[in-house]
Amino acid sequence: MRGRMAAGCQEVHVGSRLDVGTVAELRPRLHEAVESGEGDMFVDLSGLEMIDSAGLGVLVGTHRRALRAGRRLVLRGVPPRVMRVLAITRLHRVLRVELPVAAVA
Repeated sequence: MRGRMAAGCQEVHVGSRLDVGTVAELRPRLHEAVESGEGDMFVDLSGLEMIDSAGLGVLVGTHRRALRAGRRLVLRGVPPRVMRVLAITRLHRVLRVELPVAAVA
């Protein structure tokens, strides 16, 4: 995971896996990103290949932490496979997902 600051927002890139094996390292980094920035916080999932319930839990927990900090968590670059998981679990109704530019036009 890596992060960068842009004018008024923050972007964090997640690697290829968001699962029980990676959440222990990822959770504190996401929480630190929420607490150290302002405005929208984008989590780039474009390289994500595998997510499990632990990974989903980290996204929901980070979403809640962001709300408490007056921020908004936005998922960016969500692969179709991950989008299906979000839809099946109905988390697409809780977590904000950025639509691709082609879908908006």
